[in-house]
Amino acid sequence: QVQLVESGGGLVQAGGSLRLSCVASGLTFSNYAMGWFRQAPGQERECVATISRIGGTIYYGDSVKGRFTISRENGKNTVHLQMNSLKAEDTAVYYCAAGRLNAVIPTLYDYWGQGTQVTVSS
Repeated sequence: QVQLVESGGGLVQAGGSLRLSCVASGLTFSNYAMGWFRQAPGQERECVATISRIGGTIYYGDSVKGRFTISRENGKNTVHLQMNSLKAEDTAVYYCAAGRLNAVIPTLYDYWGQGTQVTVSS
C-alpha cells in the first residue's frame, strides 16, 4: 500500500519560512517524479514545484520562483519543500504527489498525500 505523509505545515507570519517534508512508503521512490501542489479554498489545485526521479529536472510555478526550493533524498524516500519569504497568498493546503512523469498537471500523478495546512498571516 502506497502512502505519502506530509509534515511541516503550520502558521507563520509573512516573510517567514517553513519546510515541508513528505515521506513515501510502499513504492520504489526513485522510480517516481515528485510534486508539491497546493489548493486554497475555492481555487483549483496548483502546481508549486516538481522534481524528476533523480532530481535532474526541477520546475517551479511562477508565483514561487526564487522563494521555494524543492529537493529529494532518495535514500530516505523523502521530498522537501523549503518555503522562504512566505506571503499571505501562499496560504493553502499543500499536497505531495508521486507520478511516473515529471508533470505539472495533477491528474498525471498516481499517488497523493493527505495534505498539510500552511497559513501565512499578514
